[in-house]
Amino acid sequence: MRRRAALAQAGAPAYFAVLHEAVLRTRVADRRVARTQLAQILKESEHSHVTVRVIPFDVDGFAGASSSLVYAGGRVPALDTVQRDTPYGSAFVDAAAQLQSMRTLFRKVESVSLDPAQSRDYIHRLMKEL
Repeated sequence: MRRRAALAQAGAPAYFAVLHEAVLRTRVADRRVARTQLAQILKESEHSHVTVRVIPFDVDGFAGASSSLVYAGGRVPALDTVQRDTPYGSAFVDAAAQLQSMRTLFRKVESVSLDPAQSRDYIHRLMKEL
């Protein structure tokens, strides 16, 4: 809840999310809750500083990005940190070489994702399927 409130504040930092279709289709409750969750993603994506992009199942070029990745970056790239989920828990990456590898991976993931408008349309279609 506090994270969502932080996104709505004036002067909030840029927030960029790339979501795989699998995440959007995974239900943790019933259809009503799933629709509500998708609607919330759409609502958050309306903020000017929030970008949401989707990678559909049928997009090629997604190999190697099969786990959750959170890239926290700022004005000083040397202070960036990545959190990557592994089968054994979360791993935090902040070494320069590893960060460069994660930046490259994130750019690749971004390059195969739908643009923001297409992503919103895609999420709307998923909501109608529920």
